[in-house]
Amino acid sequence: MKPKTTPPTKTRKSKAASARTMGGNPGLPAKRVSDSQLRLSLPMNPDMANAVGNIHGGIIMKLVDEAGGFAAMKHARNVTVTVAMDSMTFLSPIKIGSLVSFQASVNWVGRTSIEVGIRVEAENVLTGQVTHTNSAYLVYVALDQYGQPTPVPPLLIETEQELRRWHEGAERQAHRLKRAKAK
Repeated sequence: MKPKTTPPTKTRKSKAASARTMGGNPGLPAKRVSDSQLRLSLPMNPDMANAVGNIHGGIIMKLVDEAGGFAAMKHARNVTVTVAMDSMTFLSPIKIGSLVSFQASVNWVGRTSIEVGIRVEAENVLTGQVTHTNSAYLVYVALDQYGQPTPVPPLLIETEQELRRWHEGAERQAHRLKRAKAK
């Protein structure tokens, strides 16, 4: 009696299923988006709040910049500095006692610059309710040991979502550059 075998299953590959490298210095090894993703979570304390118990927007902006900066440094494996922050709208107030998470992910890379998207969520740890409070896109430039811009690794795009984010990031960067030239 022959052992029963099942025929191989056919899997449908998406357009991005074949990973591709984009941007950066082609002489450097490409890095996956997941290599630099991070989640920074912190409790919001009374010293961070205004008189009505909402966390100051400036504190959230600082933490957004820190989360984005660390994701950029993880990608570049160099010091990075913030060069641009797209607008940030506060969708919902963050209250004292919330556990706030900053999820940072590299979306796009240029020769020396890196765009990072950051999503901010506040969790009421007593109820488990999670609220998306704001999102932002920041651009960082990698610096060498002399403080000069230095090339960054290409980004290895592996999924449709990463490819979509790449193209959206490229459009935002083109808009930033156009706006800067107009000044």
